[in-house]
Amino acid sequence: MEGSASSNRGLLKLVVALTPMAGTILFPLVVPILMLRVSIASGVVAAVLIGTLWFAAMLRTSEMPGHH
Repeated sequence: MEGSASSNRGLLKLVVALTPMAGTILFPLVVPILMLRVSIASGVVAAVLIGTLWFAAMLRTSEMPGHH
């Protein structure tokens, strides 16, 4: 049981570390490419969707200290 708990904790730490990087890489790559290749509207929709999902993921994986 201890092994699976530590592996879950390690996976969570990896997700917490990769979430900010994923958004900072994905956002500036996808949005301009969509604006150039498809349309400005699709770039705006992608920006809203990626921004919302990224914000939700950042909130979900945030590690806040407990209040005493």
